[in-house]
Amino acid sequence: MNHLIPPLSPTNRWWSEETTAVVTGANKGIGFAVVKRLLELGLTVVLTARNAENGSQAAESLRRIGFGNVHFCCLDISDPSSIAAFASWFGRNLGILDILVNNAAVSFNAVGENLIKEPETIIKTNFYGAKLLTEALLPLFRRSVSVSRILNMSSRLGTLNKLRSPSIRRILESEDLTNEQIDATLTQFLQDVKSGTWEKQGWPENWPDYAISKLALNAYSRVLARRYDGKKLSVNCLCPGFTRTSMTGGQGTHTADEAAAIVAKLVLLPPEKLATGKFYICVESKKLISKL
Repeated sequence: MNHLIPPLSPTNRWWSEETTAVVTGANKGIGFAVVKRLLELGLTVVLTARNAENGSQAAESLRRIGFGNVHFCCLDISDPSSIAAFASWFGRNLGILDILVNNAAVSFNAVGENLIKEPETIIKTNFYGAKLLTEALLPLFRRSVSVSRILNMSSRLGTLNKLRSPSIRRILESEDLTNEQIDATLTQFLQDVKSGTWEKQGWPENWPDYAISKLALNAYSRVLARRYDGKKLSVNCLCPGFTRTSMTGGQGTHTADEAAAIVAKLVLLPPEKLATGKFYICVESKKLISKL
């Protein structure tokens, strides 16, 4: 299904300066651009980064141009103790969360390269990091009539049609999918990598370890959306498209600012227009394809 994202309208403005967003991996690239766009729209935003110096410099650069509602806290999503410390810091300092953008991710492949280099690190960061952070912050969401929002930055590389194994695909597309089945799928992938059989077993061919991490994130998002259906919390995924960032070596069809504009429009949709359990793919600056 195709969607044209409507422009943000003052008449549909449900948020205020009291509305608080957290954006991970936000010292540069899409994450930084999302923080800046949400600040421009009047929200309070927590910029996180695993490198304290880079993150504090990024936040300070925004303060210098007039954005007083930006906060910085160091967060390494691959480290459970860092996640716990961040959740505690957020609870003490801000208390209530409205929007979480899980943007932080890693890949060790260049564009056009399909080697498997550090699959455990990629899965631990891109999937388990985002999941653990989400679970740690769930008690802090406002969940009012405005509906709280989680947007997981994903990739079309992680869509189910990239799986060449019918049996694995059947498990992951089930309406009764569980977190335990997602974990078992990741364990199987890592075992197949170690045994050198991953290509024969039908796993994704392009950026395979990154693709699997995003496949798991998409699956978890569906499970979480089902868990909170009707409970004032929306959970969606977005592939921002081929964006010019450090992960793509500066290659891409559009800029981080253009991707951030799409992110902002999605997370600020009026409650009555906000879906849940969707996977969106940005195909143009104002056009999205949505899939279940």
